[in-house]
Amino acid sequence: MNTSSVTLVTHNGKFHSDDIFACATLKLLLQKQNISFTVERTRDEQIINLGTYVFDVGGIYNPEQKRFDHHQIGGAGNRENGTPYAAFGLVWKEYGAQVCGSDAIASFLDNRLVAPIDAEDNGMSICSMHGDISPYKIQDVFASFRPTWKEGYTDEEYMKQFLYAVDLAVIILEREIAWHKDAEQARDLFNADYEKRMHDQIIVLSDQYPWELFAHEHEDILFVVYPRCDVWRAGTIRKEKFSFENKKDFPIAWAGLRDADLQRVTGVPDAIFCHNARFLAVAKSKQGAIQLAEKALAEN
Repeated sequence: MNTSSVTLVTHNGKFHSDDIFACATLKLLLQKQNISFTVERTRDEQIINLGTYVFDVGGIYNPEQKRFDHHQIGGAGNRENGTPYAAFGLVWKEYGAQVCGSDAIASFLDNRLVAPIDAEDNGMSICSMHGDISPYKIQDVFASFRPTWKEGYTDEEYMKQFLYAVDLAVIILEREIAWHKDAEQARDLFNADYEKRMHDQIIVLSDQYPWELFAHEHEDILFVVYPRCDVWRAGTIRKEKFSFENKKDFPIAWAGLRDADLQRVTGVPDAIFCHNARFLAVAKSKQGAIQLAEKALAEN
């Protein structure tokens, strides 16, 4: 085991999701390499200059020197879609694939998690209000870890809460990586089931693997039939990955019906439930779920 120690340096005072997740990424990287480390939170230039990895402070972006700040004049560049990099994104761009063990997963998580954090840290809004309702974002979660004015704005209190938040960010990254590693295997299974499908617009899955992130890529498929616990489900497919608009909903006459009421309307003897939002219908058997999907296809 390599017992040499390195220092991770970021700014002191108020912390944000940006520096929390940058630190969490480096923590995962160094843990994989069995390298011990310490964390410093400071604006002392002498300490900053001696840091092994410096992020979100120091005014330099130079990955070869392990410097990852974005506050300097001109920033640290933008992604191809125009989203500016913050410290998390700069660290992730350099080490994300090593942490994930996959370029594809690192790229997906950059779009899903890293870029939204970078955007807000740079003052770029990517969410909108709905009346007087605003989204509760991951940035809000981690802002709640900052000490209140009654708890004391001391460096010690900030450091304690920062390290606590970093540990939570590590768990989130580990779970996202694990989930998407398994999802990549699920994509292969989905493609195999797609090739074996018996109906042009319905795919029946061979196992209860996740399909929601990539089913929309097959434009011809409108419904997915799949096992879940001791029942079978028929699900709609969204037009786009993160859209709530489906390619085709279940009939409005089914919405919210259960058991005998749903069986009477559909003619499917083991139908159990249709969601009020019309994206899900459930039957006791595989054949029942297939029938629900077929009957939904026949509706205009």
